[in-house]
Amino acid sequence: MLKDQDRIFTNLYGMYDQSLAGAMKRGHWDNTAGLLANGRDWIVDQIKASGLRGRGGAGFPTGLKWSFMPKETDGRPSFLVINADESEPATCKDREIMRHDPHCLVEGALVAGYAMGARAAYIYQRGEYTREKEALQRAIDEAYDAGFLGPNACGSGYQFDVFLHHGAGAYICGEETALLESLEGKKGMPRMKPPFPAGAGLYGCPTTVNNVESISVTPTILRRGPEWFASFGRPNNVGVKLFGFSGHVNTPCVVEETLGLSMREMIEKHGGGVRGGWKNLKAVIPGGASCPILPASMCEDAIMDFDGMRDKKSVFGTGCMIVMDQNTDVIKAVARLSKFFHHESCGQCTPCREGTGWMSRLMDRLVTGDAEIEEIDMLQSVTKQVEGHTICALGDAAAWPIQGLIRNFREEIEDRIKARKTGRMGAFAAE
Repeated sequence: MLKDQDRIFTNLYGMYDQSLAGAMKRGHWDNTAGLLANGRDWIVDQIKASGLRGRGGAGFPTGLKWSFMPKETDGRPSFLVINADESEPATCKDREIMRHDPHCLVEGALVAGYAMGARAAYIYQRGEYTREKEALQRAIDEAYDAGFLGPNACGSGYQFDVFLHHGAGAYICGEETALLESLEGKKGMPRMKPPFPAGAGLYGCPTTVNNVESISVTPTILRRGPEWFASFGRPNNVGVKLFGFSGHVNTPCVVEETLGLSMREMIEKHGGGVRGGWKNLKAVIPGGASCPILPASMCEDAIMDFDGMRDKKSVFGTGCMIVMDQNTDVIKAVARLSKFFHHESCGQCTPCREGTGWMSRLMDRLVTGDAEIEEIDMLQSVTKQVEGHTICALGDAAAWPIQGLIRNFREEIEDRIKARKTGRMGAFAAE
């Protein structure tokens, strides 16, 4: 378990002063100019050495991503764009940083922006986050007033600006290229790649898009050293991370913890255990709504990191778990997620536009048992026709929960269809 002195986010629960003075008292903005003085290459190398992987869900090595930015300018400015959209259902870890510890993000934006030679950082925040917007804007204003941002950021001679952009609340804008389109004032629809954002991103300029948490941890890693960060977790899955617990746990929360702990250990230690005890657990969605659902039998020894979830044929995602007890109708739960992905599809790609609606309608019939047994395999086939055949990963996100349901709860789906046919349908399942 993580010791208090190893925590990066020192005000995650808003118990202390979130102003600049309070943040500095807790060690943030400490010798930031000294970090910048070490140069761009040093910062990128340190982040590479730390083993930090993106905290937004994909888990791409952060230092490597930064190194894709051009070393020399061709006349175009470079930009850092911070993805604070966080619209994945059940995921609400970044909002805790923005409303309670915003200076972590603002300082991180400066350090990361300097490392990639960016002229400015744009923080794209989801439309529903009004209180978070106020707290973050206040922190940005304080940093400008103190001279930490602007023409001579932290006295380093480097000009760096931070802009906060409030989106309109669309899940698709969490996809990096759709986010860039929205930021430019266009409809939030993903772009074809290549060109990748590092070559032509925001306004056609070199751009890196990073998650809030990925950026927020960088100054602390540089101050404490990459070896310190890499000492937590397992090889290829190192560091500390924010985890979320929602659903049928006794104490839903967001907590900072080391990677590599077992799912059961984390749920019992931080989530207060499953409602009604561990034996009452039915399923867990490990990292936000798009991750394949795991049955209780797999959760006992499941390791909460990127490789641990891959071994279970699921995805680590954002590390924000949805815990379901035995009273849960898992078919109905996944059907509700299917409805969400159908609603949020931008409609640009035919497999996603048509497939998400098709999957959602069939899932509704599985909930009531009004389907044929053969349609389970047909549904599986449709998920494979959507997955991997779209510009962005929303098609994959819509397919994976259904694939996980069929893989791990097929018997329950079949039982419901048979019960419907024989007239033994219970009132609960037929709701």
